[in-house]
Amino acid sequence: MSSASNTPTVAVLGTGIMGSGMARSLLRAGLSVRVWNRTPDKAEALVKDGAAVHADPAGAVRGADVVLTALNDGPAVAAVLRAASPGVRPGQLWLQTSTVGPDATLELARQATELKVTYYDSPVLGTRGPAEEGKLTVFVSGPPAAREALAPVLDAIGQRTVWVSHEPGGASRLKLVANTWVINLVGAVAECVGLAKALQVDPRLFLDALSGGPLDTPYLHAKAAALLTGDLTPSFAVSTALKDTRLILDAAEQADVRLDLTQASADRFVRAEAAGHGAEDMIATYFAGHAKE
Repeated sequence: MSSASNTPTVAVLGTGIMGSGMARSLLRAGLSVRVWNRTPDKAEALVKDGAAVHADPAGAVRGADVVLTALNDGPAVAAVLRAASPGVRPGQLWLQTSTVGPDATLELARQATELKVTYYDSPVLGTRGPAEEGKLTVFVSGPPAAREALAPVLDAIGQRTVWVSHEPGGASRLKLVANTWVINLVGAVAECVGLAKALQVDPRLFLDALSGGPLDTPYLHAKAAALLTGDLTPSFAVSTALKDTRLILDAAEQADVRLDLTQASADRFVRAEAAGHGAEDMIATYFAGHAKE
């Protein structure tokens, strides 16, 4: 490792909602962190937390032990890695935390092989809050040899690491299954709140009726609260949820599985995005069936 305390230096490429949260968690854990983002202001916001900002991806990764990517989709990750390649050295460890789907993750693994870096398919489960608090769940597929070297990074960003397989792809497949649950759950919350209002039932009575029982979940209360208070600051934006939903549906089609609920969720996200809610939290799928209040 690059420091006297045997802690890795981490280059975080992409400092949006998830990347900035993970960068702060890494810094809190005492790791040296370099950051880059296509929109410089988002990277500069991390200076006060102790991050070193770089003007280009190659500068950020040069000399780092671990490269962590947190970008929107597969093409974005591939493009940034190409831009970073002049600073990459053989043997670097690459944690690819973006949700890109199984096909794209295999393409990225091939790109990593060409650069002689060790690729870890590592999508994360969680949103803004868990990323900021270091409480993500990290699904990892990759060679076991570097587990000890990666442990300080994984422990900093997550409350749990699930090692899925030795080859890339397994973690991305598991992430699509987990996201299917989250995406359909948020749609159920939106529809319940919408129906309650339409039937002149106070949504808080519905929440109280389920509270503490076997059908209760913290996610229900968190997402309902966002609607009831009107605070749609994105923990996970509608447009990003739509991207992930399309990845799920593509994978399901390849596997010859019909996902009726997930298709309905995708349709709602499309309508919410078209109505101008793409940058809001994904609970704004509510507005696919209701005028904005």
